Amino acid sequence: MKLSTIIIGAMTTLIVIFGAILGSSILQKKHETTTLQSPKKPIAQDETRNSRWGSIYPHQWDSYREALQKSDASSIVTDELAGNPHLVILWAGYGFSKDYNKPRGHTYAVLDTINSLRTGHPTDENTGPMPATCMTCKSPDVPRLMRKEGVTAFYSGKWARHVKEVVNPIGCGDCHNSETMELQITRPALVEAFQRQGKKIADATHQEMRSLVCAQCHVEYYFKKPGTYLTFPWDNGTTAEEMELYYDRANFKDWTHSISKAPMLKAQHPGYETYQHGIHGKRGVACADCHMPYKTVGGSKFSDHHLQSPLENISHACQQCHRNSKEELLQNVYDLKTKVQSLKSLAEKELVHSHFEAQKAWQLGASETEMESPLKDIRHAQWRWDYAVAAHGAYFHAPEEVLRTLGTAIHKAGQARAKLKILLYEKGMKEAVPLPDLSTKEEAQRAIGLNNTELTRQKVEFINTLVKPWWDASPMKDDEFLESIKAELRQ
Repeated sequence: MKLSTIIIGAMTTLIVIFGAILGSSILQKKHETTTLQSPKKPIAQDETRNSRWGSIYPHQWDSYREALQKSDASSIVTDELAGNPHLVILWAGYGFSKDYNKPRGHTYAVLDTINSLRTGHPTDENTGPMPATCMTCKSPDVPRLMRKEGVTAFYSGKWARHVKEVVNPIGCGDCHNSETMELQITRPALVEAFQRQGKKIADATHQEMRSLVCAQCHVEYYFKKPGTYLTFPWDNGTTAEEMELYYDRANFKDWTHSISKAPMLKAQHPGYETYQHGIHGKRGVACADCHMPYKTVGGSKFSDHHLQSPLENISHACQQCHRNSKEELLQNVYDLKTKVQSLKSLAEKELVHSHFEAQKAWQLGASETEMESPLKDIRHAQWRWDYAVAAHGAYFHAPEEVLRTLGTAIHKAGQARAKLKILLYEKGMKEAVPLPDLSTKEEAQRAIGLNNTELTRQKVEFINTLVKPWWDASPMKDDEFLESIKAELRQ
């Protein structure tokens, strides 16, 4: 046999083997893609256990669980009040002065709500400081209960009454239709806000929906009276001033400041609003494009469900569009953050002084008429500061708008202080109003009369006597999830 014949035979064999392997790989990838798009079995409309969805969509489920498996800064409880004691003063008289930790993401939503000192220590399902509406954005169990009870009924009563059944963290059923997997809106407040503006959610494109499912919760909202009906204050627009006007016309306040007695507004997390005013929002880039970029496993292309900062995944989240180096992109973000932080700090200092100056004016006998104008300035200044900083990532989403808003906050706080100084002088106060020791969170809380040791003791009692038994008996509990987080309950 000639050598050439042997070589040709060997090459033919290799080609056949390679073709078989390639064909098998193509069939496997095609099967993966088909499985991804066509569930093996239907998912019930009221199935809220994310692991059940994950058994059908394993790639998405594996990426979702990464947040619980990480042990970096994103999973650690970070006390924001300890890092910035001025916040205790700014929120004096409101729950955030008790406890405010850095957000840890969707997988921790239920756990962190239970643990927070802000939600208090109910003694049964009908007690505690927080209304039932507070649970609206924490779990896919919420739309299930809204279908069962009705929306208005869900919002009624106390927060504690939902702890028995709202046990699964934000997940699949919050954004997806269980039959078609299409993105859908499951919280009525967004639909209602669109309707009041003459718009329809049904007209949104798929790309728009990749932001609107986020806009169900990452927004500014308030509890409209009578009752505690969740409402978005978008009727006039979504800038700080436009929403401020809405609240002023409604004569609404979240609380009365315990130092200055100003009628205050608390921004929640207007991420969608600020995103709209930034370059990415204006160019049609969706929230999911950056926070859930596409990834590929085998033959399956899907959105990464490990929702996180794009800075943790620059190659997929940023460099798909931007050809700059990772180092340059990071530096751009940090430069923006530094600029915003400088104005943020100035606004906070002005506001802290204004609250104590207002307190001194009251002590010296100022009348409600004399205090009306400076207190309104304090209200508007702090609202604008809060709008700019409560939307996590707003310094990047819309830096120009955030800097502009912080500038107006500083201006308004300055106006309040100027009016108060004149009033104080008229009341005989010639020197500057001194501030108490605000060097630590504990000192700041002591200055406003808070005892967090007792609040923590009461919270642990609530968890041990009510939460743990409720969770163990919950009909919708996901054992895989609950076991992974029980160790983090306050002890």
